Amino acid sequence: MSVSATVQERELSALSTQELMRLERSIADQFMGGLPWGSIAWAFTNLAVWLSLWPLTLSGMLPLWATAPIATLNVILAYLPSHEAQHRIIAREGERHFWLNELVGHLSPFPMGLSYEAARLTHYEHHKHANHPELDPDINTKSDSAWYMVAKDIRSQLQTVSKANTSYAKALERLGTEEARRAGAVALIYALATNALLFGFAWAGYAMEVAALVWLPRIIGGVYIRFFLSWSPHHPAADLGRYRDTRGFRSRLGNILTMGMQYHIIHHLYPRMPLFRHPAAFRALRPILVARGCRLDGI
Repeated sequence: MSVSATVQERELSALSTQELMRLERSIADQFMGGLPWGSIAWAFTNLAVWLSLWPLTLSGMLPLWATAPIATLNVILAYLPSHEAQHRIIAREGERHFWLNELVGHLSPFPMGLSYEAARLTHYEHHKHANHPELDPDINTKSDSAWYMVAKDIRSQLQTVSKANTSYAKALERLGTEEARRAGAVALIYALATNALLFGFAWAGYAMEVAALVWLPRIIGGVYIRFFLSWSPHHPAADLGRYRDTRGFRSRLGNILTMGMQYHIIHHLYPRMPLFRHPAAFRALRPILVARGCRLDGI
């Protein structure tokens, strides 16, 4: 008998808070652990494709109209494997495969120009303070409508220093640890290196090429990532608390094109559960999520 069927047969309303929590965790535990080989392969394949675009584009073998959409897809796909590493899903410190966890964490977001340590520390702050108007580093994606969020995000990226970068810098400053200061310094180096890359290639006569490889993909890919990984699963970003700060939602694009975010509520409840197991875990836990008063919009 399936886990979900077993849960549905239970009289959940008769359970105490402690009993309901034990039941919830016993179900979630069945989806934890193991190496997420899919995410690992995803990370290195995506990076290899992005790196191959450079010689192909700069040599003129690949036209710019083909480079830009491929590089944009690379940017969109770059974050989630690193996100698995940020939560030590591949391996925790001291475990056999921790080196692989860190390798994926650092290399996967390279097409985005994203510093792994800064991303990891600020993402933890997001989990601790999701939807908090002052402490959530991702609160800048909060918008009344999807179109307004997209317009606001593009406008922010075209500024010299985006609101998102400012928010992450403030989060690192609030942490005030040596690790946070080091992460901030590395993030600054990444930003300076990106600008040097853009100006250097433009000076050498490859302005259009580097725009197709880096500048445009990071703008479009960045919007896509923040829309589906931040705005959609938290909208309207008004509620606080374990069972209310994130939602399950149904998208016309389906779960793959939303990068698994329809079930992002599972991630906030169990951050170390591999991404590919979220749909099955959601189906198994759904009756409990309903009993907990979670926001499940059309799913």
